[in-house]
This record gives sequence, C-alpha cells and structure tokens, in this order.
Amino acid sequence: MENYLILNTLNFPILSLLLIVPVVGAIVAMFLRGDTLLKFWGLAVTLVTALISLPLWTHFDQTTAKYQFTELRHWFPALDLDYVVGVDGISVLLVLLTTLVMPLCFLCSWTYIKTRWKEFVIVTLLMETAMLGVFVSLNTVLFYIFWEGMLVPMYLIIAIWGGARKDYASIKFFLYTFAGSIFLLVAIIAMYITTGTFFIPELMDQSYSFAFQMWIFLACAIGFAIKMPMFPFHTWLPAAHVEAPVAGSVILASILLKMGGYGFLRFCLPMAPAATVYCMPYLLFMSLVSIIVGSYLALGQSDIKKLIAYSSVGHMGFVTLGIFLLNDAGIKGAMLQMLNHGVTTGALFILIGIIYERTHSREISDNSKLGMFMPIYVTFLGIFSLSSLAFPGTNSFVGEFLVLFGAFSKFPLVGAFAILGAILAAAYMLRLMQKMVWDDSDGHVPHGEHAEERKRVLFDCNFREIAQLVFLTIFVFWIGLHPTPLLDMMDSTVTHLIHQIDVGSVMPEAVHRGESHALLENAGTWIKNLF
Repeated sequence: MENYLILNTLNFPILSLLLIVPVVGAIVAMFLRGDTLLKFWGLAVTLVTALISLPLWTHFDQTTAKYQFTELRHWFPALDLDYVVGVDGISVLLVLLTTLVMPLCFLCSWTYIKTRWKEFVIVTLLMETAMLGVFVSLNTVLFYIFWEGMLVPMYLIIAIWGGARKDYASIKFFLYTFAGSIFLLVAIIAMYITTGTFFIPELMDQSYSFAFQMWIFLACAIGFAIKMPMFPFHTWLPAAHVEAPVAGSVILASILLKMGGYGFLRFCLPMAPAATVYCMPYLLFMSLVSIIVGSYLALGQSDIKKLIAYSSVGHMGFVTLGIFLLNDAGIKGAMLQMLNHGVTTGALFILIGIIYERTHSREISDNSKLGMFMPIYVTFLGIFSLSSLAFPGTNSFVGEFLVLFGAFSKFPLVGAFAILGAILAAAYMLRLMQKMVWDDSDGHVPHGEHAEERKRVLFDCNFREIAQLVFLTIFVFWIGLHPTPLLDMMDSTVTHLIHQIDVGSVMPEAVHRGESHALLENAGTWIKNLF
C-alpha cells in the first residue's frame, strides 16, 4: 500500500479535518437558535473549511502521480477495510472546487430560504462532508459510503425547500441515483471477491479478464452516467434543478454532476482499460448525443432555470467526450470543463436566484429589459453567459478547445459533430441575454404596469450578491487567461492514467478469441460468484 502513497508532509491530518469540520459544525448548529446566528454559523464553518483546504494547493507536489496528504487508519482488518484517504492531481482540484463553492451556497440562500434555517445548515454541512469524502476516499467501501451519503441531504434540500413540484423532483432524483448506485455496489463486491482488496490504487494495478472488465465497466458506467447525467439518463436533472432552491441548484451543478466524471476517471478507465477501449465508440456516440440533444432542448426553453439545466447536459457531454477520447488533451480538457462548469453554471444559478427573489418568476418573458434597471446584474449575466458559450478569454473556452483539439487529432468526424454543440450553446445563451437584457417582444410587463413599480421591484444587486459574483468572475478570467497552473497540477496524474490505459488495454488474445461475445454466457457464473 505504501508504494502508492506519499507521506503527509504537512504533519497534520488535513483531509480528515476537512471531513470533520462540517460535521462538527452541523452538530453545533443543532443547539443554536435564531436564523441570523445560524446563517453566520453556516457561512463561518464553510469559510473555515475552505481556508483549511488551501494548503492542498500550495503544498501539492506536481511532479508525481502518487496520492498525497494521505492518512491510513485500520478500520476492519478482517475484511481489509481501512480508513485511507488521499488526493492526486485530479481529485485535489475537485476538493478545492467543493470547499470554495460551499460558502456561496449560504450567501445565495441568505434571503432566499425563509424557513427552517437550522435544518438547512445541518443538511448542507453534512452534504459538504459527503461530497469531500467521495473525492478523497481511497477505499471502495469508504467511497461508496460517502457516495450514498450524498443522496439523503440532497433529497432533503429539494423536498423541504424546493418549489411547487418538489415531491416529484426529490423522489425522482433519489430513485435515479440510488438505482445507479446499486450497480456500483455490485462492481465493488465483484472486485473484492476477485482481488481480496478494497484499496483503489491496488485495484487499478490488477489484471482482469476481458469479460470481467466488461461487467465491471458496465456496472460502474451506469451509476456514473446517471450522475453525470448522460443521455438517456438525464431526465432527472431538469426537474431537480427547477424545483431545488438556489443552493441546491448550485450544489448540483457545481459539484454533484462532477461525481460521475470523477468516477469514470477513478474507476472505469484505470480498472477496466480493455473494456474502456472496446466501449469507447459507444461512449463517444452517447457524449455527442448528450451535447446536441441537451443544447437543442435548452434552445427551446422559456424557463431560465430549465434552460441552464438542459445546457448542463450539453456541457457534461463535452466532459465525457474528452474523457473517452483517451488522450492527453481530451482528459485535461474534460477536467478543466468540470471545474469551469462548476464556476460558470453555479454563477448562472445564483443569478437566477437573484432575479427570482425580485420578480418571483423564472420565465424569460417576465424578466425582460433588465438592462434599464439592473446594470450591475446584466454585466455579470453577460460575463457568465459568454463563459457558458465558451467565448475566447473565458474559462470555458480553454477546456472546450482542449476537448475539441483532442477530438480532431484522433477522430475528426467526432470533433465536427461536437462543434454543433458549441454553435447551439452560442444560440441559446445569446438568445437568453438578448431577451433578458433588452427584448420585450412578447409584450408582457411583469409585476407592475408602470415604470416606477418595475423600478421598485428590479433593484440592482446588493453587496452580498456582488461579492459572490465577483469571486466567481475572478476564476472565469484567471482560468481563461492563465490555465497553466491547473494543467500543471493534473499533468502527472493524467500522464499516469493514460499509461495505465495503454498497458492494461493490450489484451488482443482475449478479444480475438471472441471473449466479448461470450459475456452473456458468463453472466450466470458472475452472478453466482457474487451472491
């Protein structure tokens, strides 16, 4: 086990601290009273967690693909169950994304959430621990505990503080993601029966038969594709986004959707490399369908939140496209797109929450001509809309460019079809901007027939709202103009991952024997072994 880990040079358990602080904060919140105190407490706990995470950036060794800041505690030795955590060049960026986004979830809920603030603080802080646990776990059982642990807090956030159809949306979210998790659990058990270990780096180095890889790949891919969500597993996302409160939408868009991409990179590619190569054409096709269908559906929406929700399907299609190109540019572009989507789409949902608090409507037609009354708001709307359509100089351009470069260098036809998604993204985001900032072609005057009434309703952003948006704007231009630090941080890990795929996918004798065609015949044997 030590061959895969680097000793924790910080000399204190920073990753465990990241997991413990939100839980302690949630416990303390149980004894606090008063909404104002609870708001500041939730914000303070997430800010402290964010500050604790900063050494992960400053002390990360970019020259190695080994796991860093590791901690190992024997948990259940009889079954090789250990508490083992660590981060590499992929997971460390997602940990930092999580800790930096969570304070915004309290800021954007400051006036949006009206009731049950104690419960909101508790479930949000528990949600943070579960999400961080997924990214730092190096034991499959520990990973699965945190993976499942996310479902209940997110379900409660939608079911308690959601919109009119919150019951439908929350149950649909839970059932979809829980069903996918069952397949993941079966894969974890199967790998333990075969190898006798739950340690993720050791599972990556095992040599499995092609048939076994196919079953493991398919079981994991279903769970991760639902979480992404890839077409045709995407139908839970629009309902969840539309009915969730602002904080719920920000968590979903910025962090939860990245769990699927992270799962593909952590499980499918290194543990089932031959199956990954074999299934690559099908996953690339599904990614292209997600890009085009998600973007096309976004183009036809009149509800702002639905538009951004469907756009997420298209954006995450670019992520899976980059991942399954299996080359350096594609995987790095996919990683950047996960980070960029977290920043840009999280900001767009915050902007939707700001305008919804004023007009109590998410219809585009009810929120037109904002440029006359909210110049600060429309400035930020313009910045994040341009970022969403991957305008040069913004963060999304770099990630999308790398994915397209990886596609054209390997499969030009795939790159050509992916371009359609970029064109459609420009169409629906420019349409949204045009109608919200200037256009009133529908002739509908929202909430007040006179200009004075409209001016009273549409007051511009306050300091709290501006602070959130300025913070995210910094990342839009920093990543867009200087992405090198992020690319350098993931370089060694991505190079090692590609090497694992190249070495592990060399199984010509298995494929030529027609082992892939015998998968159905072996199904009964695998099921018998599992149970």
